[in-house]
Amino acid sequence: MKKPALALLILPFLFFVSSCNRGKAADTITGEEKTVAKPDTLVKKVALTIDTVDYNKRMLALSNNDTTGKWPVKAPYPLPGALLPYNRIIAYYGNLYSKRMGILGELPRNEMIKKLQGEVAKWQAVDPSVKTIPALHYIAITAQGAPGKDNKHRMRMPFKQIDTILSWAKPIDALVFLDIQVGHSNVKDEVTTLEKYLSMPNVHLGIDPEFSLKNGEIPGSKIGTFNANDINDAVTILANIVRKNKLTPKILVVHRFTQGMVKNYKDIKTVPEVQIVMDMDGFGDKVLKKDSYMSYIYREPVQFTGFKLFYKNDIRKNWVMYTPAELMKFTPKPIYIQYQ
Repeated sequence: MKKPALALLILPFLFFVSSCNRGKAADTITGEEKTVAKPDTLVKKVALTIDTVDYNKRMLALSNNDTTGKWPVKAPYPLPGALLPYNRIIAYYGNLYSKRMGILGELPRNEMIKKLQGEVAKWQAVDPSVKTIPALHYIAITAQGAPGKDNKHRMRMPFKQIDTILSWAKPIDALVFLDIQVGHSNVKDEVTTLEKYLSMPNVHLGIDPEFSLKNGEIPGSKIGTFNANDINDAVTILANIVRKNKLTPKILVVHRFTQGMVKNYKDIKTVPEVQIVMDMDGFGDKVLKKDSYMSYIYREPVQFTGFKLFYKNDIRKNWVMYTPAELMKFTPKPIYIQYQ
């Protein structure tokens, strides 16, 4: 299954579809309120964590009654204020320098926002049990065919572009995701450059192994890869940001559309400060996309799942794009939906 060319910023690429995931032992957190008594003082009640009964119920519903034991994934309970599984995120993806990298950047701002809000409304109608919220998913660091001054084959977007996305998100209460294509660089170095933005409560992170070329290949000449250590670097940075700034959990979206794009998925760590979404990327016909979702997202569970839809490339060759109602029948149900 293949992705569209990323004109202007990246070499033309062709891509195939797939997916990814992983499970981990749950921390024991009761979710109960404990009574703290002090001598000669009134008894105080301190809420230690989330309502775990409600959380477990929501995660079970999200698993769509999976009977294999893979879903819901056993993982530490999140910190209070977590977005997932209480919300379904509908994101528009792209870059402001190119109309060919996604719907975010292809359409004028007002037209794009109106279209996004229409998609949010459709998803909300299909699943009223989960609040649906909008997001702008901006490619903040793009892979490059040219090596650039530091020979890293990636380009960092100017901060003024990120500021523009933040200004677009604010009036509609949208989340912002900053996406990273590392080229010949690495996750740790590139995520660190965005710490001032990731310290904002509504800003989250996306990382794309497709453009991580560890053996010197030119981005676009082959599909790249992340191992668990790469993804854990992002988790560690995000967790530190959450703790340092006393924030609610961050979301980390990891794109995937082949088996080889993510190595050692069982070693990806889950922590209360970060919620990981494995996003089934890539375009194609429904049969191929579902097969990819089952092969890499369902069978390799990490924590939460996402699904990518292409306005143009999912409808060519007489293909038909999945509807919200159809995707709600998937096991597990995707909680993050990205449109390109």
